[in-house]
Amino acid sequence: MTDQVTASPAPEGPARCAAVLSWPSRRSAVPPGLDPEDFRLALLEDTYEVVAGLELVTPALVLDPPDQPDAEAVTWPGTPIVREATLAGAFAALHALGAGTAALVAPDAPDLPPLLLGKLFRALGAAPAAACRAEGGAGGNGLVALAARLPLPGWLAGALREIDLDTPDALARLRAAAPRPGLVPQGPGWHRLRTPDDLRFLDPGLEGWESTRALLEGHPLGR
Repeated sequence: MTDQVTASPAPEGPARCAAVLSWPSRRSAVPPGLDPEDFRLALLEDTYEVVAGLELVTPALVLDPPDQPDAEAVTWPGTPIVREATLAGAFAALHALGAGTAALVAPDAPDLPPLLLGKLFRALGAAPAAACRAEGGAGGNGLVALAARLPLPGWLAGALREIDLDTPDALARLRAAAPRPGLVPQGPGWHRLRTPDDLRFLDPGLEGWESTRALLEGHPLGR
């Protein structure tokens, strides 16, 4: 995909936005025999395709560092590009583009079921935030995705300056920051591909994750 442009705020703007984080410094461990950058971009592209396929949701990309032409190239032209280093900053930038609700998604969930993101958005009808927790694997817990109403309430914005999706106890810390219980409900969890052993979670029988699938051709999935 080429001719990527950075979107400017529109008068109407997206009501819902799902943005994939592209933070190479926090990249996943690479299976033996694969180029690290090729693997990172394959995971990123497939995760982006998940959010791009959501109905009534605008896909976006969050970059840190800000200059990542290869990452921008995996998106469709017109995709909003946010250049922020924290979750709080990313949510604020998406709100500035017109989003009333948004989800931030880890870049290493290429087979994430779109239904799980849909559940997070629905949960925002009764809570200011909702989380999809990372399950299984040797890469720690943390979150696969975090959705929130925008603008963020002060307690959540403050917490997200110190917490990201890789923070092992992210959900517990967000709940501890909330002024009362129930403000950060948890949806169904999913896995992330943060170590070579995590490849065993991929199901070759499921559709999607085409770029990752092609890159892994000839590499066992650890089953």
